[in-house]
Amino acid sequence: MKINMLSSLALVVCVLCFSALIPQATPAPFLFPEAQSTILPDPSTFFAPNLLSSPLPTNSFFQNFVLNNGDQPEYIHPYTIRSANSSLSLAYPSFSYNSTAVSTTPFEADLTIFASNSNKNGHHVVSDFNDLSVTLDFPSSNLRFYLVRGTPFLTCFVYRPTSVSLSTNHKIVSASSASGSNTKFIVKLDNDQTWLVYTSSPTELIDSDSSTLSLKKISGIIRVAVVPDPDPKSEKVLDHFSSCYPISGAAVLENSNTLSYKFEKKGGDLLVLAHPLHLKLLSNATVLQNFKYRSIDGDLVGIVGDSWLLAPKPIPVTWNSVGGVKKDAISEIKSAIRRDVDALSSTESSTKSSYFYGKLVARAARLALIAEEVACSDVIPAIRTYLSDKIEPWLDGAFSGNGFLYDKTWGGIITKSSRTDPTADFGFGIYNDHHFHLGYFIYGISVLAKIDPKWGEKYKPQAYSLVEDFLNKGKQSNPNYTRLRCFDLYKMHSWAGGLTEFPDGRNQESTSEAVNAYYAAALMGKVYKDAQLEATGSLLTALEIQAAQMWWHVREGGKNQIYKKGFAKKNRVVGILWAIKRDSKLWFATAKAKEARLGIQMLPILPVTEVLFSDEGFASELVNWALPAFRRKGATDRWKGFGYALQGMYDKERALEKIRSLKDFDDGNSLSNLLWWIHSRSTSVG
Repeated sequence: MKINMLSSLALVVCVLCFSALIPQATPAPFLFPEAQSTILPDPSTFFAPNLLSSPLPTNSFFQNFVLNNGDQPEYIHPYTIRSANSSLSLAYPSFSYNSTAVSTTPFEADLTIFASNSNKNGHHVVSDFNDLSVTLDFPSSNLRFYLVRGTPFLTCFVYRPTSVSLSTNHKIVSASSASGSNTKFIVKLDNDQTWLVYTSSPTELIDSDSSTLSLKKISGIIRVAVVPDPDPKSEKVLDHFSSCYPISGAAVLENSNTLSYKFEKKGGDLLVLAHPLHLKLLSNATVLQNFKYRSIDGDLVGIVGDSWLLAPKPIPVTWNSVGGVKKDAISEIKSAIRRDVDALSSTESSTKSSYFYGKLVARAARLALIAEEVACSDVIPAIRTYLSDKIEPWLDGAFSGNGFLYDKTWGGIITKSSRTDPTADFGFGIYNDHHFHLGYFIYGISVLAKIDPKWGEKYKPQAYSLVEDFLNKGKQSNPNYTRLRCFDLYKMHSWAGGLTEFPDGRNQESTSEAVNAYYAAALMGKVYKDAQLEATGSLLTALEIQAAQMWWHVREGGKNQIYKKGFAKKNRVVGILWAIKRDSKLWFATAKAKEARLGIQMLPILPVTEVLFSDEGFASELVNWALPAFRRKGATDRWKGFGYALQGMYDKERALEKIRSLKDFDDGNSLSNLLWWIHSRSTSVG
């Protein structure tokens, strides 16, 4: 009997040891209830069948190519590119600057490429895409276009012998082979442009009429490029790099301080163009300083190499202020906190909007962190109760009137309200503004998880589902969501516009709300001890900030100024930044509403805000520009608070006096938050 018992025990031990060696299945990521949207477009029209089994991009640089007829142009530096009628057209745009906008003329093809005998009713298919590239196939024409961002060449692969035509909306002044070559041709147009055409095998260029040329039966590679300036050296540079072409480009998020680009190429040395922010962050690059193309984002400069290393300046991801609150101000902040916390329980919000609801949650979360920083711990239990009462119904699916759902077609979160109404929740159901809405929720969840770790563990699956909707690094992280839904790894900032066709491409209004989203994600990584999430959130926060400072913050004649005088003289911030346009107006206000234009680029006020507005000189410029509008009819205290807060960067006493007189605050802001901000500034100028 004793022997049998020992044998049984040994068997149990063996089984346990063996089972420990078997890899344990990772629990499937949490998903909100699946729902069928009635308003989303069908992705199968333009995406290749093999791509449809994975989540698809909804805020991409090539989004117009997969919406409606797929024939609206996209700005793929340095060209505007349009696909229509079985052809691909490109234009090298020029820009006009006035007080209300930076814009280009409506699309007019400088060059169009198509198969001579193609079916004009055919459309393209997206056969591949990545962070820095998209591949368009025209199956009926035997043409494939490798559209890689920043390349001065448009590359076309003709995969069966085909007669290919080149046409223009202008008049062809001359077309000839270069020095008797049958692989390089020079085409001059009557708009003073010179285009170079390169082929991988010898062919003939035939004049069909004054606006059309034909390449006799050809297979292999065709590359076209505009010569950016009259300097003969520019043509020589294009000649030198014409035989090396990129097929695709991917970005790699190395850590919290490093982003790298990897281009897949054929041939020798690769030439790609860098915009001004690239040049600021590039390490150990071979730069062709005098080889430049114009763009709306500033001069594009040639970089040689198929691998780039970009190193943004790291930013502090902290729960509380970086420098600390002044001791003599703590009592004033405590008094404000107690009033604001009392108001949490005495007022009940009726909003069902995912955006405004998220702002209320984040506002309360700010109160908790400020209370923690000034040792007002007695109010934290009430805030914890408020936050859990407000957040849980959304995470449990019990909120009356709205809630989160999962859309399997594109692979992302939508809301009950926006499932059937494209205007509900500011277009959340068509993938507008996801990082804005969810960023507020994630901030609130992160703070609640910090002050109530048990709650945080209970709702960790739902929290990660929300953050990975817009901050998923790829299939290996979470197969249910697309990669970095809103963030553009070439431009290094986010796009808010989702599955809506826009002639000027994607757009984003508020950079500060984008910063909030990635900052909140970094805090979530911190609270859940997820070093990778914290690093990714920190990196994207740093990049979003530097992009905002370069392209949204407008300095007249100052550093980083890329906008000409016509626009720069009258504006200190961009209202809406489009891929190929800059507007001074906002979606909800005219250009005259400077108090709102300032505020939308500052809210919500957080510890990281001082990094976003680290240049006190620019803060002063921006406030002085906006202050006259504070006196206009319609300017409310809700917006004025942000201007006074920014004034506190360089003139603390005057700003404090104005803040104390405010009667109303933005629904994501509070008197406590403004006092905390002012009393944690290090400067005081009378």
